[in-house]
Amino acid sequence: MNKTIRGSTVLVTGAGGSIGSALSKTIISYGPQLLILLDHSEQNLYEIETDLASNQKGIPVFSVVGDICNEGLISAILEQYRPNVIHHVAAFKHVPLMERNPIAAIRNNGLGTNILAQCAQAHGVETLTMVSTDKAVNPRSIMGASKRLAELALVRWGTGETRMRSIRLGNVLGTKGSVVRIFVEQILAGGPITVTHPDATRYFLALPEAVDLILMAAELPGSSGILIPDLGEPVKIIDLAHRMMKEAGCDPETMIPITFIGLRPGDKMAEDFASVSEFVESTTDSRLSRLIGTEIPAERFDTYMEHLKSAVDQHDLGIVLDVLRCILPEYEPSECVLRSLEGASA
Repeated sequence: MNKTIRGSTVLVTGAGGSIGSALSKTIISYGPQLLILLDHSEQNLYEIETDLASNQKGIPVFSVVGDICNEGLISAILEQYRPNVIHHVAAFKHVPLMERNPIAAIRNNGLGTNILAQCAQAHGVETLTMVSTDKAVNPRSIMGASKRLAELALVRWGTGETRMRSIRLGNVLGTKGSVVRIFVEQILAGGPITVTHPDATRYFLALPEAVDLILMAAELPGSSGILIPDLGEPVKIIDLAHRMMKEAGCDPETMIPITFIGLRPGDKMAEDFASVSEFVESTTDSRLSRLIGTEIPAERFDTYMEHLKSAVDQHDLGIVLDVLRCILPEYEPSECVLRSLEGASA
């Protein structure tokens, strides 16, 4: 996996987050010429910069506090440092929070990725790899819809000279928003453990596994597109809770109680990695498959994005949803998002 990285200039967006930090630490171990870290959180960026300052290879690290939606900033970074490789991890990820902030999700995840992809193509970046999510498949949440929009942006701007890949991941254990962290805190507090539904399932993978898959996606031969990993069978969230209680040494006779709180706004009972309209084909790596699906003509996509940007700038959720459903007819807004629309029009 160091073929693309060694001797290259690499940009990581969202470098201060859980996945971005782990990815940056792995990248620097492969010996890039320069590592550029971009994050809108000053504190997160400071922490990863401090962690990387002691790298034994003497590789220069340049940190930028900024927003991927700032086109001028993105263009300036690409013009000055000429990165060969971009790993795009920056995203708003928390489903219920984004249901209450739908315009922010579309702006950051959708429009921001479109800006980054367009700038990457214009500046001759060789490879752009984005971390997507299984929630982008037949999205029920605005977060999932925004990441599906981001996938389409990479399909739009990817070329033979600038390969753009999205890799859909499941729930990454060990990240700040991971259910495992929540369960640990609840177990330490003596319960109760909160689970959405007894039949709810998710695909899980460990943080190091996620990093490996992201780097593998960048290295994979072939063209631009969407990749999915082989993560085996989904896991019932309640089974994960029971396993964690057992590993924590909880007495089976006095097991910590589990409370079912119901599906949250934007949640689905189960996730998938591919929709019925996407064809799955194998790749040279058995752990990754490529998806073949329908594409939106470039001119039409650009027009949609112009309308979407205008609506986001005006904070007009009604138009945002109208345009979004033109691009993603499979998207079904949750009651939470629809209530926000009703409140905005009242």
